[in-house]
Amino acid sequence: MALDNVGDAKFSRRAMKAEMLDAETELKLAYAWRDERDEAALHRLITAYMRLAISMASKFRRYGAPMNDLIQEAGLGLMKAADKFDPDRGVRFSTYAVWWIKASIQDHVMRNWSMVRTGSTSSQKSLFFNMRRVQARLEREAMQRGEELDRHQLHQMISTEIGVPMNDVEMMHGRLSGSDFSLNATQSVEDEGREWIDALEDDTAQAEEIVENSHDTEQLRAWLLNAMNALNERERFIVRERKLLDTPRTLESLGNELGLSKERVRQLEAAAFQKMRKTLEAQSSEVHAFLA
Repeated sequence: MALDNVGDAKFSRRAMKAEMLDAETELKLAYAWRDERDEAALHRLITAYMRLAISMASKFRRYGAPMNDLIQEAGLGLMKAADKFDPDRGVRFSTYAVWWIKASIQDHVMRNWSMVRTGSTSSQKSLFFNMRRVQARLEREAMQRGEELDRHQLHQMISTEIGVPMNDVEMMHGRLSGSDFSLNATQSVEDEGREWIDALEDDTAQAEEIVENSHDTEQLRAWLLNAMNALNERERFIVRERKLLDTPRTLESLGNELGLSKERVRQLEAAAFQKMRKTLEAQSSEVHAFLA
């Protein structure tokens, strides 16, 4: 079911009529996509759960984004979930996909709410999607008690209710209540026509940052090379073919070349990664802390 057709009025109806997958079938399709890159299996998995994506997209219509765009983003989230899903973890794909679908829709809504990015941290996202609802409820409850809340009191209550810092509440209030204006507008008549864009900080990489990034990249390359050298020739071959190619080899194709079963190749790959992990952890306390 192509996402390019979300504008078609029949799309949603077709999605709602798609097959319901049982746990066993879902698992087989997930393995087929992960291990064989079987596009037919991916298509069947995506089609079966597109109804979930559409249902979640419909919950965000109140933010003003076109429904077609919301469904498109939900579908992209669903495909990301399918690509990253690990069937060995023992969870249903639908449970895993919900997070990716929601994250994709929320990012789209926040990107398009204003020309200025509204926020990206978990605290800011929680505020963006909950602040107005919580504020309306708190004001309604205060009115029922015969109380009148000033803005400071209201923001304190919102901060406690949602569990975010007070300054984030005040910042989000300003962003949601304000409107966009041109960066080419003049700041004031006293500034001799100086535009707001002239006051923006230059966020391009500075020389010191470039040197630090280059050093970190070289250090990481050295660590990884050392970890690869700790493997035997067959293990290095499997890791290189599975993870370092633009188009990774499948377990089955490697098994055919090496004269091994697909499962044996999977075991060798897992053992190689474990060996690399131990080598990396032994090289630096920073690496050990990151991998822990």
